[in-house]
Amino acid sequence: MRILIVGGVAGGMSAAARARRRDEDAEIVVFERGDHPSFANCGLPYYVSGEIEDEDSLLVQTPESLKSALDIDVRVRHEVIGLDPRERTVQVRHNGTTTVWNYDALILSPGAKALRPPLPGLDSSRVQTLRTVGDAARMRDEVESGATRAVVLGAGFIGLEAAEGLRMRGLRVDVVELASHVLPPLESELAAGVHDELRAMGVTVHAGIGATAIEHGDEADTVVLADGSRLDADIVVLSVGVRPDTEVFETAGVACDRGAIIVDEHGRTNLDRIWAVGDATVSTDAVTGLRRPVALAGPANRAGRLVADHILDPDRARAIPQPVGTAIVRVGRLTAAMTGANRAALDRSGIDYRTVHLHPGSHAGYFPGAEQIHLLMHIRSDDGLILGAQAVGADGVDKRIDVLATAIRTRLTGPDLIDLDLAYAPPFGSAKDPVNLAGMIAENVVNGSLELWYADQIDEPGHLLLDVRGADEQSEDPVPGALCIPHTQVRERLDEIRATAAGRPIRVLCASGMRSYLAYRVLRAAGLPSANLSGGLLTLRASQSA
Repeated sequence: MRILIVGGVAGGMSAAARARRRDEDAEIVVFERGDHPSFANCGLPYYVSGEIEDEDSLLVQTPESLKSALDIDVRVRHEVIGLDPRERTVQVRHNGTTTVWNYDALILSPGAKALRPPLPGLDSSRVQTLRTVGDAARMRDEVESGATRAVVLGAGFIGLEAAEGLRMRGLRVDVVELASHVLPPLESELAAGVHDELRAMGVTVHAGIGATAIEHGDEADTVVLADGSRLDADIVVLSVGVRPDTEVFETAGVACDRGAIIVDEHGRTNLDRIWAVGDATVSTDAVTGLRRPVALAGPANRAGRLVADHILDPDRARAIPQPVGTAIVRVGRLTAAMTGANRAALDRSGIDYRTVHLHPGSHAGYFPGAEQIHLLMHIRSDDGLILGAQAVGADGVDKRIDVLATAIRTRLTGPDLIDLDLAYAPPFGSAKDPVNLAGMIAENVVNGSLELWYADQIDEPGHLLLDVRGADEQSEDPVPGALCIPHTQVRERLDEIRATAAGRPIRVLCASGMRSYLAYRVLRAAGLPSANLSGGLLTLRASQSA
């Protein structure tokens, strides 16, 4: 059997390696358009920053090592320029010469390419992407040759990693993001903390605005923004998104959805003996059912392995799991991570949901070094099924999101989290882990013992705002129009609260939501209609500053 694979890196090379392990006799040929068939693309920003010192450290495998270890024929600088599914052949161009190869099985792993918006001046030699080892090497060379100013267009994961790396090298960095906040998939109330950290690092953020032109200059380029701002740059990093690199295959009849290859649960395309994996394919979201490409290394690696299984042993091959989109990024001293659906995806899908916010410590508060985690979790309204979670903090974010990603994969509900038996010792966590606490709040919401109100409802009329923080907190950060009664005095001042409310529902708030929950329980026991602010003023103020 001859298996041809178009494209290496995560999906393609995982398929090639798995195919060899399943069949020692198969002929496996990989055509890679670039110079490196297997490299750590997620490590590129850290080579720019200098944290990864040696460029060779980015090379996971070489054509020589793959031939030696797995007897895989890897051909770099070979571009597949045509496909004939009837004849089961592909046309491959190398050094100006085109050859035709036949296949018994064809795996498409062409990946995605950077979006290039119709921006005047984008053809400047100072405009760079960060998608290959060559890109990273070129950017690092520019830094080491004396570049002092950088403008990053796009504040997604790669954009922020590039901004961080360039700032670590001492450059003045401006980040431009058309969306209202950096990391657009992150909920706005959490993105506010990332904004603050970028500013603390010395990065200037221009959110809610786009670039209109890049003006070329002898010494530097100038990025012009829609508000008239002008940003000089020795390096312009283009990171406004990607699109599947599938034109050749779509032209040949491979079915696509907005450029992404449509595959079934085993990676099969609509054409016989052709499979596809990775960033170029469309996936069905495990939570919402929405169809979209998922440009993440983990899903690509898994799909490559499972496609090889299906080619060589279809009766026993497992289906490719639907992705939940777990992702993480470091920004300065903070970590931002997410899994499952965010608010925008849930709104598009029409799922009825509630959101719980909490701000626990990364480990036991009495042990030195505890850091606050800002965590939110979306749950389905009727049964508490976990739909998504996000967190930002200086420590402990990664392991909480990994637990919640596992919970989503196994279709746990919020209340199920209470029962998870998680590792605890004072340097690592708390007896009630943040994940357990999220479950406790979710259980109260699902069973009706807790009614929440949210930051975007702060200005709604017809309610009494009750601030139950201490007097010093209230004076430092007052809430206009709120009745201020510390939570320890609520019981003895119920008559005053009842009279002031005058029949209106009461919306209770404190700094993080815990003291106000205690006050809320007292009010409910007294028969007063009330609700507790999810996440407290920490979430409210973050929402207002986003």
